[in-house]
Amino acid sequence: MSDTTGLLGTDDLVTGEAVALDLPPASVGLRVASGMIDVVAELLLLFLVLMVLFVATSDADAALQGVATVVATAGVLVGVPTTLETLTRGRSLGKLALGLRTVRDDAGPITFRQSLVRSLVGFVEIFVLYGVPALISSLVSSRGKRVGDFAAGTYVVRERFTFPGVRPSYMPPELAGWASRADIAPLPDGLALAVRQFLGRAATLNPVSRDTLGRRLCDEVLTHVAPVPPVGHHPETVLAAVLAERRRRDEARLARDEQLRSRLRGRTAR
Repeated sequence: MSDTTGLLGTDDLVTGEAVALDLPPASVGLRVASGMIDVVAELLLLFLVLMVLFVATSDADAALQGVATVVATAGVLVGVPTTLETLTRGRSLGKLALGLRTVRDDAGPITFRQSLVRSLVGFVEIFVLYGVPALISSLVSSRGKRVGDFAAGTYVVRERFTFPGVRPSYMPPELAGWASRADIAPLPDGLALAVRQFLGRAATLNPVSRDTLGRRLCDEVLTHVAPVPPVGHHPETVLAAVLAERRRRDEARLARDEQLRSRLRGRTAR
């Protein structure tokens, strides 16, 4: 499709209603609380592991005990969070508790490589430097990213977030007759999404950009509609009419399908 898809942000989550919804980045407070839960859990686990190793290597020499301590520390403070975030697609114990999730900068699920980078950098910035770089970085970043997030290309979003309700497109009365008679072919998902996003955000756009983008979208939509609307109507009005009519037809089709299923169930029951 054309560059009209530029209306979508990299944080957008596309729903079945062709609406892009922004997953908000986690606040610094939530990040700190989540991090504290993770740190406490990891330190408790490390204490238990070291106690077991101390008992198991009580008869060994100091060198072996030192190696075992280093390996155990690296395994708990780096290996465990890396494995956990990889298997849970970006969730640690603290994030699970607070409804957070680590995602890539393009909002996709993180991989093992990104989890490993976050854990390695996190060991330095949190345990070695007492979390000071992580806190400063989170306060400065618009997405609350710590240093490990910058290195891995990730950030943390809130999953427990109430999305605003999606208002159906309004049918302009002056185009209702034309829309009801027009042959409207299925619009590509990306185009339908871009149109709906444009109509929802038009009031916040620069007037020149709003006019240019509206006409461009209207031209693309009308390649799927016949006949074209009467001359003289604003592009945004035409776009609203097309979306509203598509919604009306979809609802009517679903209602017919449900009636047919009900009749078939009734016949089967008899």
